[in-house]
Amino acid sequence: MLLLISHFSTKPQLSRSSTSLITCSSSFSLCLRRLKFPFCPSSLFKSPSTPPSLACHVSSSGSSSSAGGVHMDSTSASVDSVTRDLKDQSLGSDGPDETRSSNVANSRLQDLNWDHSFVRELPGDPRTDSIPREVLHACYTKVSPSVEVENPQLVAWSESVGQLLDLDPKEFEKPDFPRIFSGASPLAGSVPYAQCYGGHQFGMWAGQLGDGRAITLGEILNLKSERWELQLKGAGKTPYSRFADGLAVLRSSIREFLCSEAMHFLGIPTTRALCLVTTGKYVTRDMFYDGNPKEEPGAIVCRVAPSFLRFGSYQIHASRGKEDLGIIRTLADYAIRHHFPHIENMSKSESLSFSTGNEDHSVVDLTSNKYAAWAVEIAERTASLVAGWQGVGFTHGVLNTDNMSVLGLTIDYGPFGFLDAFDPSFTPNTTDLPGRRYCFANQPDIGLWNIAQFASTLSAAQLIDDKEANYAMERYGTKFMDEYQAIMTKKLGLPKYNKQLISKLLNNMAVDKVDYTNFFRLLSNVKADPNIPEDELLVPLKAVLLDIGKERKEAWINWVQSYIQELSSSGVSDEERKASMDSVNPKYVLRNYLCQSAIDAAEQGDFGEVRRLLKLMERPYDEQPGMEKYARLPPAWAYRPGVCMLSCSS
Repeated sequence: MLLLISHFSTKPQLSRSSTSLITCSSSFSLCLRRLKFPFCPSSLFKSPSTPPSLACHVSSSGSSSSAGGVHMDSTSASVDSVTRDLKDQSLGSDGPDETRSSNVANSRLQDLNWDHSFVRELPGDPRTDSIPREVLHACYTKVSPSVEVENPQLVAWSESVGQLLDLDPKEFEKPDFPRIFSGASPLAGSVPYAQCYGGHQFGMWAGQLGDGRAITLGEILNLKSERWELQLKGAGKTPYSRFADGLAVLRSSIREFLCSEAMHFLGIPTTRALCLVTTGKYVTRDMFYDGNPKEEPGAIVCRVAPSFLRFGSYQIHASRGKEDLGIIRTLADYAIRHHFPHIENMSKSESLSFSTGNEDHSVVDLTSNKYAAWAVEIAERTASLVAGWQGVGFTHGVLNTDNMSVLGLTIDYGPFGFLDAFDPSFTPNTTDLPGRRYCFANQPDIGLWNIAQFASTLSAAQLIDDKEANYAMERYGTKFMDEYQAIMTKKLGLPKYNKQLISKLLNNMAVDKVDYTNFFRLLSNVKADPNIPEDELLVPLKAVLLDIGKERKEAWINWVQSYIQELSSSGVSDEERKASMDSVNPKYVLRNYLCQSAIDAAEQGDFGEVRRLLKLMERPYDEQPGMEKYARLPPAWAYRPGVCMLSCSS
């Protein structure tokens, strides 16, 4: 994050090719100018210490002229329109305030409109057993759920996801619903499979990974012709399970279910969750990897997304040499055809030619190579996603390339956390503690690092050249800067972006460990009145500025005075500004301790708190009278291991 990089030096011990990502001293754009990545296709899947060969350059202003006289501001508008088109045409995600047409028919589960394009159009594994093994020359393996189930129970369900599928709400009430979505009974029309992918984990190539416990039932087309994949997470072993059992526990499943939906209603692109069921069986887990395993209730989440394709879905084939490079092209064509159709239909008359920003002022024409246009859009979607995370104080925790969606969705909710006491070096992942590679402040840089690996994969398959790869990374930097600055400007209700003011604010918040969510929510109560007495300036913020001494009080008074001065120049009324700020600063986020309270009750058979949290998170920007306790600061017990931080184990 451009401001966090400026003022907070976390200096985690990353691999040598990644250390430059977090040690820049001025801004994110300056940091991008200095970045170099192991971009040679031949060295792509070696250790990240491979000598770099490609630099990424970004203008801090986001503007540079192309040979054809097109400036970066028009570039941004053109490429941004591609993103808007995708949201309109492909993703089909209802926004938080979007209502559905009243003439949509309701469907029964047995009447879902299955399509199965993934298994129909892509190469599959000739074997259908679930024996752990290396799966070559294939994008998936057909495999059925094998989880043991005994009297499964429906814990919670999302009515809004059911609407996406045109599903009759009465289907959730049917007695066979838990059996179907626990994997115990087949869903009519489904063709289950597990996807093959690889990935970089903590900066190192990990080889084949794949869906080790997730089984996709298939794709359905709703009445709007939107494509939605249904996937059961925790459904049993697949060829990609390695030494694991392919199962999931209630603890992690509650977190995934709730956060999938909470992020959607915050306005952050994400995979969704249709339902959560218990299996009635117990699963053994060593939660802290400390040699103390215990039995936990088993559970399954039905995840829903237009596609679960990841960066690693392409990387695995590049890692296997020349004979599998053709699969990358096939998989790219598949994604463009079904999820980026506007790129397939892009006309050369649009003349999307842009300067790369390099010293040689080379030009990239996105209309001459659909794969380059596709790579640029993925880079921009990823940048927008990470900017959105930073805006709401969300830390993913495991930003490996196998956890990066090509659609720019938040995917895989393992160890995650929203900022409580503001700490740029916060990571919710105990596995990440030694280096804090995936901490909050590093997320923008890690997003870029992951884009570099994805671009290298496309380069290895000769789908894009070095100039086009470089431009995709350049656009990531520019898009992130634009999105992040716009988000922070709105969060503070400013008339325009003020780097110095925001920088000082984040520094103050870090020094005093201020609650991120509550601070920005209360900030809208500050009046744009320069005549407010000094001893009253901090009254609107007193609930979050706790136990600060005289020196820190003066620092905050100085900041609030500067803030009021900036607000008073806008001409916007206090009431109008408050409404605007409250619409982007949530009152409620899914804090880890709230999840834990719901987990504790659910493990005793009480699912009421899970359902209450789901309803609460469907309206995060509303006051919701009577629910104020859910916006409170975390209690002391919330900081114990297993609550504020978790391992990758589930």
